[in-house]
Amino acid sequence: MRTDSRLSRMLHVLLHMARHAGPMTSEALARMLGTNPVVVRRTMAGLREAGYVRSEKGHGGGWSIAVDLGTVSLLDVHRAVGGPRIFAIGNEHPNPDCAVEKVVNEAVDDAMREAEALLVQRLGDVTLAELAERFDLRCKEAIDGATTGPDHA
Repeated sequence: MRTDSRLSRMLHVLLHMARHAGPMTSEALARMLGTNPVVVRRTMAGLREAGYVRSEKGHGGGWSIAVDLGTVSLLDVHRAVGGPRIFAIGNEHPNPDCAVEKVVNEAVDDAMREAEALLVQRLGDVTLAELAERFDLRCKEAIDGATTGPDHA
């Protein structure tokens, strides 16, 4: 089964945009993601409609962040890019006549509802600002490690 990577790819893009001075073109974003600029524009359109990014045409134009990163959760981004249902597992026959299938469907449905509720909550709890802070910390640790490594002691 093929996975849907729109959420992780757009989070990647948004964090790069947040740390980039000035707008980023669809072409630059596409090179970073190894895809076509048309795919970038199509996916970014949902983020623009949600008000998270803006786009400017012409020389010096491109995509830029339009909101405070602390106001946007991972769940918000998932919804804006038109991500699929969180889980695609389901029942073959939602209204079976077979008692065994009814019991199986109830067990699967209950487990899926609980799992989806937990994942939705977790995605809703993490903001883009938190991801940006983690990214900044990793960059700082990498720089500190390079300057305080064994050759610099």
